[in-house]
Amino acid sequence: MKLKHTLAALGVALATMPVMGDELLSYAVPGGNSGLRLAWRASADADWQSIGRGFNFVKSDFGPWGSHKKMFSPRLMVNAADSTWTCTWYAAPDSSVTALATSPDLVKWAPQRYFASELDLPRDMRPLHPIARTTATIDGTEVNGYCQEVPHSLIESLQKYVEHRAELSALYSQHAVDDSKRFAGLKDVTFSASPTPDASYPISDKLIGIFFEDINYGADGGLYAELVQNRDFEYSPNENNAPDWNSTHSWSTSGQGSFKVDTVAPIHPNNLHYLTVNGPLTLTNAGYDGITLKKGDKYRLSFFIRTATPLSIQATLTDDSGKTVGRTSVKTKGNGEWTKYTATIKASKSVSGAKLNMIFPAGTDAAVDMVSLFPYDTFKGHENGLRRDLAQTLADLKPRFVRFPGGCVAHGNGIDNIYDWKGSIGPLESRKPLRNIWSYHQTRGLGYHEYFQFCEDMGAEPLPVLAAGVPCQNSGIAAHHSHAPLTTYGQQGGIPMEEMDAYVQDVLDLIEYANGDVNTTWGAKRAEAGHPEPFNLKYIGIGNEDLISEVFIPRFRMIYDAVRAKYPDIIVVGTVGPFYEGADYDEGWRLAHELNIPMVDEHYYVDPSWMIHNQDYYDNYKRNATKVYLGEYAAHLPGRPNNLETALASALYLTSVERNADVVAMTSYAPLLAKEGHTQWKPDMIFFNNDSVKVTPDYHVQKMYGNNAGTRYVPAPLKVNTTDRNVVNRIGMSTVLDETTGEYVIKLANLLPVTVTGNVDLSKLGIEGGKSKGLRLTGAPADTKLTPEEVTVEFPAVSLPPYSFTVVRVKR
Repeated sequence: MKLKHTLAALGVALATMPVMGDELLSYAVPGGNSGLRLAWRASADADWQSIGRGFNFVKSDFGPWGSHKKMFSPRLMVNAADSTWTCTWYAAPDSSVTALATSPDLVKWAPQRYFASELDLPRDMRPLHPIARTTATIDGTEVNGYCQEVPHSLIESLQKYVEHRAELSALYSQHAVDDSKRFAGLKDVTFSASPTPDASYPISDKLIGIFFEDINYGADGGLYAELVQNRDFEYSPNENNAPDWNSTHSWSTSGQGSFKVDTVAPIHPNNLHYLTVNGPLTLTNAGYDGITLKKGDKYRLSFFIRTATPLSIQATLTDDSGKTVGRTSVKTKGNGEWTKYTATIKASKSVSGAKLNMIFPAGTDAAVDMVSLFPYDTFKGHENGLRRDLAQTLADLKPRFVRFPGGCVAHGNGIDNIYDWKGSIGPLESRKPLRNIWSYHQTRGLGYHEYFQFCEDMGAEPLPVLAAGVPCQNSGIAAHHSHAPLTTYGQQGGIPMEEMDAYVQDVLDLIEYANGDVNTTWGAKRAEAGHPEPFNLKYIGIGNEDLISEVFIPRFRMIYDAVRAKYPDIIVVGTVGPFYEGADYDEGWRLAHELNIPMVDEHYYVDPSWMIHNQDYYDNYKRNATKVYLGEYAAHLPGRPNNLETALASALYLTSVERNADVVAMTSYAPLLAKEGHTQWKPDMIFFNNDSVKVTPDYHVQKMYGNNAGTRYVPAPLKVNTTDRNVVNRIGMSTVLDETTGEYVIKLANLLPVTVTGNVDLSKLGIEGGKSKGLRLTGAPADTKLTPEEVTVEFPAVSLPPYSFTVVRVKR
C-alpha cells in the first residue's frame, strides 16, 4: 500500500487556474512551530476554514531537528505560465534566513533552498508583496497570513488529498492494544500456500546486517572495552552541558599534593591535555558508571608519564567500600621524556562499581596522560579490543555486513565535526578525539582499524559510511571557518569547494588503507597497525540522510566520480534522505537514476501498522537498476517500547523484503546498542550495563533472520479465506533456499490475536510433508522479555499461534 503522494495518485488533476473564485490563506502558527498551513473561504464575508485542520503541507528543514525547525510568514505565489507554486518563508525568528521551496501542486515539494536575505532569492521567485496580509482566526487560533484568489477546484483537490492522508494516518495508527475490539468474533482463519521452486530467483546473500553508531554510549563505555573514562583528559565543555564536563571529568584526587591540567608539551598535537602531578597524590578514576571486575581475570594497566626522577607508582583497584581487590606497582625511569609503561592487575574478587587508583609518592613532579585499564579477555583476544559479551552478542546475529561508524556521527554536527577517519587510526595517543553529535566524548580508541578488524572477525563485509561533503541535517553549528551564527548558514554550509579535492582524496585514501598493497602509503599504515593483509573492502557509503540540495549534489558527484574512476569495483552506496517519501527521497532517487548509483540507503522509522499495510512497498521498484540498502528502520509505538508487537511488525515486513531481495540487497535495524541510563534514542535492539547484556524481541527477530538466510526466493502466494485486508495483511510467509546447506527456510508470521491454520504444500519442493524442527517467538504484544522456543512444525497442516513468528528449516 505504498503511498503515492501526489494528487494525480488520487485521480485528481489540478486545474490550470484559469478562473479565480475562492480565497486561499497561507500561514504558520504563532511562534513558527508549524509548517505551511492553508485555509480557504468562498467570499470576504465568509468564515475561514482550515484545510486539514492542522495539516502541514510543507515543513521547514532548516536547523536542528525538533523545535528548532521553524517557519515564519509563509507566502505563496503561482507561476501563471505553468501553474507551479513557490513558497518562501523566514526560517529564523529574526528573519535572517529566507527559505524557498517549489511545488507543482502544493503537495509534492522540491528540496528547500536557504538564503541570507530575500534579495538573494532568484528574481522570479521573490514574494509578490501585493499579496494581502490578513489576520484570521483558524481553528480557534488567531494567525497572520497571506491570501490570494484561487479556483475552487484547487480547494477541492487539496481537501481530497488531506482526507486521504487522514485515512492513512488512521490506518497506520492501528495498534495491538485495540485488537480485541478490532477482531472481535474473528475465528477460523486459514490460508494455503505452495512454494514453487521453478519460479525461484536469486536474492541477496547479504540481506541481514548490523548498523553500528556511536549513540547511547555504544562505543566508549560500551562495545570498546576500555574501563577508564576520560583516559586522555580531553573531555571538553563544548561536548556536553554538564557543569563538570571538562578535562578532569570522572577523576578525583586525595592526598596533600596537587595537580593541574596542562597543554604545554603534549604527547601528540591531537592529544593536547594532560595532568601535571605533584605528590603525594592519589588519582582515582570512577570508570563508566564504575568499573566491573571478574574474579581471577587479568587487566592491563598502561599510562604515559614524563618525569625527571625515577618513581615507584602504586596502582590499586578498590571496591565500593574502599577495599583493595587488585594491586600492582610500576617503577619509572627519570628520562624526562614521555614514556609508556604497562603492568598487570589481577582481580581477587568480582566487583561492580570498582575504581582505579594511581598513587604517586611524595616528591613526584610528573606529567601523566593516557591512563588505561583494559581487560585481557576481549573479543578474539585483541589488545585494543572489544567487550567480549557485547561483541559476541552481535556476532551471534551472523551479520553479513557492518555499517559504521554511524549515521549522524559520520557527518557530524557542523563541517568541522565531520568524522575524519584518519584521526581514528594509528597509536592511541595520536588519535584525534571527537565531539560526539549525541553530546559526549569519543576517544576513538574504537576507530576504523578496529571496525575493519571486527568485521573480519565476524566474517561480515565492512560498509564504512563517510560524509558527502556536508554535515548532518541535524546540525546546530554554522559553516566551515566561520563564526557566523546558525541563523546565517545552518546545516547546509558544505565543505568549501576549494577544499573538496583534499576531502575526496581522504575518501580514496580510505579505500587504499583497506585494500592497498603494503607498498602503498596507506596500505603500509594498515600493516604497521598489525594487519598486512587487505581487508577486502567492497562497499562504501557516501552521505547519510542528507538534504538532497544544491549544496549536497555537486559535492556528492565529486566524490562519486572519483571513486568510480579509481576503484570501479567498489559499490558506492548513496542516500535518499531520512524518510520513505518527500523531497529528499524523490530527488535522491532522481539523482541515483541519473548517475546510475549502484545502491542507495533508505531510512524510515514507522509505526508497526505502517509495516503491516505496506508490504507491497518494494514490489514496483525497478528490478535492474539501483539497488536498495534499508540502512535504518524500526517500528515505533507511542512511548517507544521494544516489545513483541514491534518485533513481529519487523518480522512480517521482512517477509516482504525477502520477497524483494533481488532489489533490496541489505537491511539493518537501528539503533543497535544502548547503555542503560545513557540513551539519546529508543527503542534499541540491545540494552546493556557494565555487568550484563539484555536483548530485546527485535534482537531475536534479527537473529532468526540472520541465522536463516537464503540465496534464492521461492514464490508461494498466500490464499487466505477472507478478503478483509486487516486480516490478510497480518499474515506473512517467506520461503528461501539456502544453497550452502541445500535446505529450504520457511518463515511464518501471524500478527492476529487468534490461531491461524494453514495448508503449506511442499510437494513441489520434493518434500511430501512431515515434522521439522524450528524456532518460534510468541507471547503477548506488550511482552518485552521473550526468548524463541524450539518447536516441531508438521507439514502440510501448520498451526500458527496468535502473535507469533516461526522459522523452520526443511531438507529437500
